[in-house]
Amino acid sequence: MNFTNPLVYGVPCFLGFILLELTYSKHNKEKKDLYNWKDLVASLTMGIGSTIIAPLTKTIAAIVLFNYVYDVFNPEIDGIRTNIMGWKSFGYAWYIWLACQLLGDFSYYWFHRQNHNVRFLWAAHIVHHSSNKFNLGTAVRNGWFTIFYKPFFYMWIPALGFPPEMLVVCLGIEALWQFQLHSVYVPKLGIIEKVFNTHTMHQVHHAQNFEYMDKNHGGFLNIFDKMFGTWKELDESIDIKYGVTKEPNSYNPLVILTHEYKDIWNDMKKSKNWYHKFMYAFAAPGWSHDGSTLTIKQQKKILNNK
Repeated sequence: MNFTNPLVYGVPCFLGFILLELTYSKHNKEKKDLYNWKDLVASLTMGIGSTIIAPLTKTIAAIVLFNYVYDVFNPEIDGIRTNIMGWKSFGYAWYIWLACQLLGDFSYYWFHRQNHNVRFLWAAHIVHHSSNKFNLGTAVRNGWFTIFYKPFFYMWIPALGFPPEMLVVCLGIEALWQFQLHSVYVPKLGIIEKVFNTHTMHQVHHAQNFEYMDKNHGGFLNIFDKMFGTWKELDESIDIKYGVTKEPNSYNPLVILTHEYKDIWNDMKKSKNWYHKFMYAFAAPGWSHDGSTLTIKQQKKILNNK
């Protein structure tokens, strides 16, 4: 059974909502600085680039990788797809869709969290956080390299027996939800916040305030953040500063896309020890062999011991 990725319809809507928010903010005295023209152009350029690259990665993920895993773990036996563990591969009942979306959300949490915990992955993901503006334009400011390794975090789902095309649709739905989270115009949503990842929670995620760093990695739901200790509620008494502590200081898309890789290379040259070189690339951002810079976890540990 074939399905259309909902992002096919979502992209035109993204541009429409960005234009709507941009127009509204320019006529709102309190939010007049919500958009910066150069910043928006950089975000849209990277968003368009991601849209061009996406069909390629969809081919790799859906047609090659997901289908290969699905076929290996769910061979046809007497004409029936049967998982190697003995159960029949799943069909398209509504509860199977819900299960696939839930498992996809679980995978998204760990994919997103590792993008913040592994510096080489952070070098690709930092693109999305590099703007000091939080708006719908920032939502499409996507790195071009994350989509090459993202599918590997989801391989286990078709291995269980979920059809690859179902997973691709669920990933598209998740992306639609993520887009609309990038708005400062939506307040706290009461009881909805008990379950879902909301706009104020995502503001926390994009903040560079020390108490907010590495929090709220969830997609649809916030339950995984709460389960694994990364959830943080927005404190409305704190003035949020968006972006990253080490900015690219450029609106050039190529600089924004590659500046962290350049920093990794420069850091690796600080030591001749190969273990140190490895750690500069794959430890958490901020790790250093001489303690000159610290990870967020190290900084919090020192702060708690005072």
